[in-house]
Amino acid sequence: MQTELLIDSINKSYDNKKILSDIYLKVNVGDIIGLLGRNGCGKSTLLKIIFGTLDAESKFIRINGIICNNAYEKGLVKLLPQDDFLPKHLNVENIIKLYCNNGNIKKIKSNKVIEKIYKTKIRNISGGELRYLETLLIMNLDSDFVLLDEPFNGVSPIIVEEIKKIIVEKSKSKGIILTDHDYRNILSVSNKLYIMKNGGIKELKSSEDLIEYGYIHK
Repeated sequence: MQTELLIDSINKSYDNKKILSDIYLKVNVGDIIGLLGRNGCGKSTLLKIIFGTLDAESKFIRINGIICNNAYEKGLVKLLPQDDFLPKHLNVENIIKLYCNNGNIKKIKSNKVIEKIYKTKIRNISGGELRYLETLLIMNLDSDFVLLDEPFNGVSPIIVEEIKKIIVEKSKSKGIILTDHDYRNILSVSNKLYIMKNGGIKELKSSEDLIEYGYIHK
């Protein structure tokens, strides 16, 4: 059986306003699905619903053939949220030991970005370094699928490229959905593109479709 995350019939409203309407999406291991859309279109809401930490009026989520509406409880899906989530008082070394198994600790410790901040407390590293660390941790957790909500936010161009390398490498063993406001970063790593607009979701066949849907200017 193919490893697959199937999302169907997702409907969500806030204050009687429909945010998500009958959303359907399928993700296989090896996919890097880029999810684009304007602020407030429901990208983060959709990821939280898939993960299972946000309710919806209706949803159908199936992972590897099993219905799984609370994916986070099964550990099959991991989520990188928009907001910082690591304890500020701990240093990077302790965070890595807390989140990673012994097989990953040595590899992450030797990472050229991490080795520079390994003994530094979370509160004292830069925003870009923090986002890189968060992404690295989430991508190295055991799961078949990963949801990345704005992994490039506040990150320098050099670290953006390092995050892209991680995403591409880990896609060999995971299915990935990622969102970001810089569509160029999304385009450069994704093998499938979708845009969210007016509560719905549409697959994009090429970057030219971004102009048709009014996401970028000609």
